[in-house]
Amino acid sequence: MIEETRSPLLAWESFYVIVGSSGAALTGLQFVVIALIAESKARATPRQLDAFSTPTIVHFAAVLLISALLSAPWRGLFGVSIALGACGITGVIYGGIVVRRARRLTGYRPVLEDWLWHTVFPITSYALLLFAAVLLPRYPHRVLFLVGTTALALLFIGIHNAWDAVTYIAMGGLRPPTEPEDQG
Repeated sequence: MIEETRSPLLAWESFYVIVGSSGAALTGLQFVVIALIAESKARATPRQLDAFSTPTIVHFAAVLLISALLSAPWRGLFGVSIALGACGITGVIYGGIVVRRARRLTGYRPVLEDWLWHTVFPITSYALLLFAAVLLPRYPHRVLFLVGTTALALLFIGIHNAWDAVTYIAMGGLRPPTEPEDQG
């Protein structure tokens, strides 16, 4: 009991074991999805993978990283705050790259749902992680709920996007590339 009063992170250990394990397992399942795409007659283009599949892996890996960071034996909150802030900044920057990639697609035009789940929600989640990292040393007990919410949001975003990809393929939405610029 005395340990928990020293570090607010200890109270979250089970939460991050569950969330991190889920992120790791779902990363593996996403590799299965990519293998199914590779075996299908129709192929996703590298641009489609960069815009839709790779970000899903990144979000699952971010959940795993956040979970690992918050399960590590930190001596104080400053170090974890810096690490979470770096994750938040990296995620926001990567979100911008995903937006650029999605805008450059020629074989498929993203619809509103795609823009929300593949760009807006992830960028918002990473921005919240950055915000939480800044506030963590001052308000750890409250802010850890925001970090947990962000980890869950990224996990659910990844689940949605992986499901979206699987149903798109299952419904025959994946077509052989016809335009040369989609190849690279």
